[in-house]
Amino acid sequence: MKPVYLFLSSILLFANCQKNNSEETVLSVPTDYSQMEMKQYTESQADILNPERGFYTHRGFSANKKETLSVSDIQKYRKEGISLVFTIYYLREFRDRPISEAFLEQIRHNMRVLREGGNKAILRFAYTSSRDEKPWDAPWDITQRHIAQLKPILQEYSDVICLMEAGFVGVWGEWYYTDNYVYKPKEGEYTPRARVLTALLDALPSDRMIAVRTPQAKLLTQGISAKDTLSASTAFQGTPLSRIAAHNDCFLADNDDRGTFANNLSYRNFWKAESKYVAMGGETCALSSLAVCSNALEQLSQYHWSYLNRDYHQDVFEQWKGGKCLDEIQKRLGYRFSLVKGYFTKTPKIGSPYQIELQLKNTGWASPFNPRSVELLFISEENPREKYKITLTDDPRYWFAGKKSTIKATFLLPNSMAKGKYTIYLNLPDPRKTLSLRKEYSIQLANKDIWNPQKGYNKIQEITLSEIGENNLGNIHSLAKFAE
Repeated sequence: MKPVYLFLSSILLFANCQKNNSEETVLSVPTDYSQMEMKQYTESQADILNPERGFYTHRGFSANKKETLSVSDIQKYRKEGISLVFTIYYLREFRDRPISEAFLEQIRHNMRVLREGGNKAILRFAYTSSRDEKPWDAPWDITQRHIAQLKPILQEYSDVICLMEAGFVGVWGEWYYTDNYVYKPKEGEYTPRARVLTALLDALPSDRMIAVRTPQAKLLTQGISAKDTLSASTAFQGTPLSRIAAHNDCFLADNDDRGTFANNLSYRNFWKAESKYVAMGGETCALSSLAVCSNALEQLSQYHWSYLNRDYHQDVFEQWKGGKCLDEIQKRLGYRFSLVKGYFTKTPKIGSPYQIELQLKNTGWASPFNPRSVELLFISEENPREKYKITLTDDPRYWFAGKKSTIKATFLLPNSMAKGKYTIYLNLPDPRKTLSLRKEYSIQLANKDIWNPQKGYNKIQEITLSEIGENNLGNIHSLAKFAE
């Protein structure tokens, strides 16, 4: 099958075309390959520590233990190739009262540590961690107040929340064993759970997703059918449907993943389609013949897995080690972008348009599910103050698994640029201001000899500017000077 090319146009040109209404119009400039220099890139097979993907480690917290994360914990996890920490907060002591200020501060502390250390959280709240603990959860009026208490924290630290799992309902927050939200609900009995989900969607910023434990949890709280899947035009819009993601905490345990799909093939197909556009992750829970490498790799691909618990279940991980697929799983969870080739203006001149075309592929199982910026940087090799950039309109969330994508950009090299040698970088930073300059939160491409570990940039080309040219394209977007 031939690769599908997604031409994600970033033609950043605007010219005054002589129309009767004198409006400024987008001008599309085709690539003139005869005037371009072609560069090929070598793919790397190395494990890459990248944000918002991969194996995660599990940490549980409760008010009576006073345990917290430390920066040294995060540094240790990063050395182990872990950029995600599953943080579950047990609210046992608060099933009939507000969350204490001390425990709220414990949560804030962990968030600050995650930010300082360079990792993000998969976040969940629950009231119990055992079926032997009763009650299994809190009444809605209590949970509603708890979510209201947590909302300021979720807003303030949303930059380091990769996603939130719905939680609050039932043992482990898994929406199964419950005292207050209808145990084993039928189709018309999901209203109590819908209230929880609606409150959580409101508590988090609209660019963050909330994962639910089963397909029917989304279908029956939102009143949609299994055919009502997201599409490229409805995904990533900040709407409730585009924000409700998925987590499977008994992956490959049996033919139905321990009730995850209610033995309903349409539910499976729903998640296969939906997970192209929303986060999918979770954990294994038991050794099974279905967890053999061949089936595990197929299922991880079909359901677009982005994150997976490395701590549980260890028997399954040993099976994957024995089957020699664990390394592949580690590399392919989430996105894995690599450059194939690039085209660059052959004779760049100060004051003239410059054109870039980059072809990249995604050999991971998913695309990023949170917003991600795309920038081109021109940094002088001779004068560290000579730094220029342009932000493109491309959206890496649409660089889908198994596909090739093309970035095309044409822009002006401003007259203010000094002559000399420049390195061109592709930068894929976190768009949040608190993280945008942090190398830990930028995406590293899976290519040899392009990553700048000090800055978090991907080197794509070197050029020399020695001539002055002219702009024959009119009102064209230009590189702008920046300071790091």
